[in-house]
Amino acid sequence: MTTRSTVSTAVLAGAVATALASFAFAAGGEGGPLTKAEVDASTGAGKEKCYGIALKGQNDCAAGAGTSCQGTSTIDFQGNAWTFARSGTCTTLELPGDRHGSPEPLTRDLPA
Repeated sequence: MTTRSTVSTAVLAGAVATALASFAFAAGGEGGPLTKAEVDASTGAGKEKCYGIALKGQNDCAAGAGTSCQGTSTIDFQGNAWTFARSGTCTTLELPGDRHGSPEPLTRDLPA
């Protein structure tokens, strides 16, 4: 086996492993809290919690009473649901309706 085919095989195996892990996370991770490792990885990558910027069902955590966590927001830009944003951008993100994100939970756009 040549070096080139060995590298190609390794890259392909890595891509397949990543895809399988993504499918497993999508199937089992939704609705549960992020693990400490997931939070640490996001904060280590220069991200911070930002409330009120996630689209419906795309929050990373915290979506108010009666929700379990990740992927449980029921409306776009729900004020009590957060997702990770690049550090330093949370309050300056331009959202529809002159909304802005916040490092703290918001009282706007809450489900009825």
